[in-house]
Amino acid sequence: MTRSTANVTNRACHTKSVTSAKTELSDLPNPSKSFAWSLIVTGIVGWIAAFALTLERLHVAADPNATLSCDISPFISCKSVMLTDQAKLFGFPNPLIGLAAFFAPVLVGVAILAGARFARWFWRLFAAGVAAGFIFVLWLFVQSAFVINVLCPYCMVAWAAMLPMFWRVFIFGANDGFIETPLKLVGFFDRAASKAWLFTLATEAIVVAIIVWRFWNFWPTLF
Repeated sequence: MTRSTANVTNRACHTKSVTSAKTELSDLPNPSKSFAWSLIVTGIVGWIAAFALTLERLHVAADPNATLSCDISPFISCKSVMLTDQAKLFGFPNPLIGLAAFFAPVLVGVAILAGARFARWFWRLFAAGVAAGFIFVLWLFVQSAFVINVLCPYCMVAWAAMLPMFWRVFIFGANDGFIETPLKLVGFFDRAASKAWLFTLATEAIVVAIIVWRFWNFWPTLF
């Protein structure tokens, strides 16, 4: 084989490998910059709420009789909630989970803005983690509203951050295909791809309505 023939062969192989790599890259989920920013913003908001709760929990640990900045009334109080068993579901304060969990979407969002593309298995794991956080938040909301009968302000900020994050990731996954959905719903998620905010608004409206109804007799005490 002559040098020129070898060069042509090597170039052809190289072109084929580059084309194959580009094809594989194009098959990976490609979220938009607005999706990335939604992860960053909701992650930061949730992390700040978890950090504030952690500081207040340390404050209570140092002084059990302390009055916290979020102790507004008998039914709106961080301290009343954080001293319950529900506030340490896994044997340690729940805010520590938030400090770790809310940092992950921020990193993913920044990586997307930097041009990173993640494999489908990564997105499935990420979506599963976000779904677990969503379920955990719903459980905490039910416990707070119907069992403890006290609202935690910083907790509600974390809830408000978790809801849009879940809907944005879930709808993106269902539309892209790394979250499997029934075939008959494919068109629905195609149309819903740019309307995650509607699902967020509807969910938060339901949560607010339940809170207003559940604590109806307590609201006048604030004024």
